[in-house]
Amino acid sequence: MNEIQQANAPLLWGDKRYHTWNHHLRQQFGEKVFKVMLDAGFTCPNRDGTIATGGCTFCSARGSGDFAGWRRDDLVTQFNEVKERQHKKWPDAKYIGYFQAYSNTYAPVDVLRDYYEIILEQENVVGLSIATRPDCLPDDVVELLAELNKKTYLWVELGLQTIHESTSQLINRAHDTACYYEGVEKLRKHGIRVCSHIIFGLPGETEEMMMETARAVADMDVQGIKIHLLHLLRKTPMVKQYEAGLLEFLEQDQYVRLIADALEILPPEMVVHRLTGDGPPDLLIGPMWSRKKWEVLNAIDAELKQRDTWQGKKYKVKLPLAGGSLSPADG
Repeated sequence: MNEIQQANAPLLWGDKRYHTWNHHLRQQFGEKVFKVMLDAGFTCPNRDGTIATGGCTFCSARGSGDFAGWRRDDLVTQFNEVKERQHKKWPDAKYIGYFQAYSNTYAPVDVLRDYYEIILEQENVVGLSIATRPDCLPDDVVELLAELNKKTYLWVELGLQTIHESTSQLINRAHDTACYYEGVEKLRKHGIRVCSHIIFGLPGETEEMMMETARAVADMDVQGIKIHLLHLLRKTPMVKQYEAGLLEFLEQDQYVRLIADALEILPPEMVVHRLTGDGPPDLLIGPMWSRKKWEVLNAIDAELKQRDTWQGKKYKVKLPLAGGSLSPADG
């Protein structure tokens, strides 16, 4: 539960001014729970030619699963190896199986069922988190997810990245924003928790555009959000855009300020799964400050405290956009 210490005091989740994933899980399960990142060997319709080729321009060769297990290993082997690695930080914990790499609903239902079930059978697994695309949610897959949602703790993570179609085309997202809303609606009809992924720092986006995306998510029927810092990795299509001058890295203080702005307008009940992102050091081109994850998170805490603000303080407050109009999400 959210805690208000006294009238006009900041809204707190534990010692944080935003609704952290860690706090949420401890409230849900009464103990530490962490994700075990998996690569089930899927691909993506944006890579195999079904919808497009090349993938999103920011996506790594491992389908944004660079810290997951190795796909050459079976899922149980991956689970045990990643779990033991995580246990070095948290020796006493339970687990959420995280199907992270590529599009994890992009396979026949019988295959998906077998993969999901084998992870749920592992000792001390309390739920699943499944990352996918909104265009990979056919009816039979949604029915399977609805079935899982009745028997375990389930999140489905959907990559929105931006609400702006011009950016979507530039990054080769290969689905429109309307498709995203449709995907959310399909899942929410069954009460399935949805986590929206967005990225700050995409090519050509202004701070106002980034905040418009955050406002749109604040107004969606989604229960969680991941805000990623765009980081450029070697061997991704975005390298060519960077070399062509289409991309400028955000500075750390700029990113921290944007995160604080975004948190203020999110509903307080929305769970914040992530506030930054990093990449493998051997692949990272920039911004190099992103490697100092805890420094960034501490700076966000300090910014919120300095402003005397918190998640939801400005939720639904009408904020002016360029030209003096009001955000439709806030109206």
